[in-house]
Amino acid sequence: MNHEKEADHIIDLYREGAEVWDNHRIKHFIEQHWLARFLDLIPAGGEILDVGCGAGIPIAQHFLQQQFKVTGVDASEPMIARCRERFPQAQWHIADMRTLALAKAFNGIIAWDSFFHLTRDHQRAMFPRFAQHAQNGAALMFTSGHGDGEAMGTFLDRPLYHASLDHDEFRQLLSDNSFSVVNQVTEDATCGGRTVWLAQKNKTA
Repeated sequence: MNHEKEADHIIDLYREGAEVWDNHRIKHFIEQHWLARFLDLIPAGGEILDVGCGAGIPIAQHFLQQQFKVTGVDASEPMIARCRERFPQAQWHIADMRTLALAKAFNGIIAWDSFFHLTRDHQRAMFPRFAQHAQNGAALMFTSGHGDGEAMGTFLDRPLYHASLDHDEFRQLLSDNSFSVVNQVTEDATCGGRTVWLAQKNKTA
């Protein structure tokens, strides 16, 4: 069954559910070990782009506490409003990742629990955007599904769309856009069953 029409409602769900999501997210922070691997690839004080940053807690907050510079992007205005109130020292943009064009390259890009809400075609189109925003040697980390397909979750008692490409295609897209896979774990039991990709842009790209 094709669920792509449900993908059109993702942004509206996260606009309406900003408070509900934020209250849930503040209490759940099990990503530290992956964030540590990501930060190991980034110079001290480097600049990180958080794509689908939500309300800034816990991930952007974690980076800021470790003295990294953060630029956060989210399509939900209420989420970005919370970010601006909490962390005025960072840069926050209301934007759809599918049209991301910041005219700046970063030392690290993270799309944690956000990229997988895009349709498969939109996921494919994100890799040139990731490359465009990545300095040579930059880290890229994102979460995906465990294999090719679509899956429906629930948020605010409504369908919440997820999709994923086949892992071989992710590897090809990364390679085609000058990224090398550093670490990849499918359904990581130490991170709530997430499938995580950590890559690095080739330093000679």
